[in-house]
Amino acid sequence: MTKYIALLRGINVGGKRKVLMADLKVLFARLGFSNITTYIQSGNVIFESQKVEDNMLLGQSIQNAILETYQFEVPVMIRSLNEWEQAISDNPFFKDKSIAIERLYLTLLDERAGDEQIASLKKMDFGSDQFEIIGKHVFICFAGKYSDSKLTNGLFEKKLKRKATTRNWKTVLKLSELSQ
Repeated sequence: MTKYIALLRGINVGGKRKVLMADLKVLFARLGFSNITTYIQSGNVIFESQKVEDNMLLGQSIQNAILETYQFEVPVMIRSLNEWEQAISDNPFFKDKSIAIERLYLTLLDERAGDEQIASLKKMDFGSDQFEIIGKHVFICFAGKYSDSKLTNGLFEKKLKRKATTRNWKTVLKLSELSQ
């Protein structure tokens, strides 16, 4: 069995695209997954699959099932548990113990961004907010609040030409804990 973490973008936000976590678990079970756990109402799902699958194809099959069931599209980012743990290890800001955990976020991209797109993004001014892109992950350290920053899913999707979803670092660590 391979353990995965699925992050659904933009469900249950502002009363739009409502999906109950109990219903989401049923949908995942219907797709043949097991040991399904959800965390908070924002679309975080830990599950196991009998076979190792390509993250993009796995995410697309879940996205298609959501579209068929709910009649709206939801981008789905998938990481294996090993990839999740590697992302935690790779975060350059988390290693700095002087940075409060509330300032740290992780944006997951569906695929690696191109070098040109990354270089273009790095030329932009984001004030005191910092980010580092490693593989399919954007590690963010906000100077203030997430809601006050220009470093949003929309910006990353536009500039990097990749689908994106973001979670705060406490959620990242909790998903790791729940996956053990």
